[in-house]
Amino acid sequence: MQTLFVILQIVFALLLVFIVLVQEGKDPGMRGIVGGSSENTDSFFKQNTGRTKKAMLSKITVALSVLFLITTMTLVFMTA
Repeated sequence: MQTLFVILQIVFALLLVFIVLVQEGKDPGMRGIVGGSSENTDSFFKQNTGRTKKAMLSKITVALSVLFLITTMTLVFMTA
């Protein structure tokens, strides 16, 4: 049983790293110095907050983080 949770934890950890790396940063970088372009600005009509790629990746990140925490706590209690 412990082996199953170790495998799940490794899978969740790798998926979590991948999802975090796929997300875009909030820092505009060099575009912020120049002023950026109008296509990079967030507006109410441009982004539907629940259906964007950014929102979906954020929800997946939270879900994977919770699953990783649950497997970690389960492994701690199993070994103690």
